Amino acid sequence: MIDVANFFLEFLGDNPNTRVLEFLITGREFDYSLTDIAENAAIGWTTLHRILPPLEKQKIVVKTREIGRAKLYKLNQENAEVKKLIELYDGLLRKELERLEEVETIKARAR
Repeated sequence: MIDVANFFLEFLGDNPNTRVLEFLITGREFDYSLTDIAENAAIGWTTLHRILPPLEKQKIVVKTREIGRAKLYKLNQENAEVKKLIELYDGLLRKELERLEEVETIKARAR
C-alpha cells in the first residue's frame, strides 16, 4: 500500500490540522462524524473541537447533515484553497506512483 499521507504530512508539516485535512482529502467524496474524523486523523476529541471551528469559518470543512446527535462534516471541494490542496495531494500521489513504477521497472530489469 502506498503511504501518500507521509508525503502530504511531510510537505505541509505533521500537525492536527494537516492530519484532519489529509483524512478528509483522502475520503473527499464522503462525510464523516466527528468521532470518525478524530479516530482516522489520530487526534484527540478535544483537539478536533479546537481546530474544527476555524476550518468551518474558512469554509474548508462544511457540516453536511445530522444523524441523531451526530453531526457529519465533509471537505468543501468548492473552496478555492481546498481545490489547491487536493491538487497538491493528487500531485504527490502521482509522483509517488511514478517513483514506485520506476523502482519496479529497475527490479524487473535486474532479474
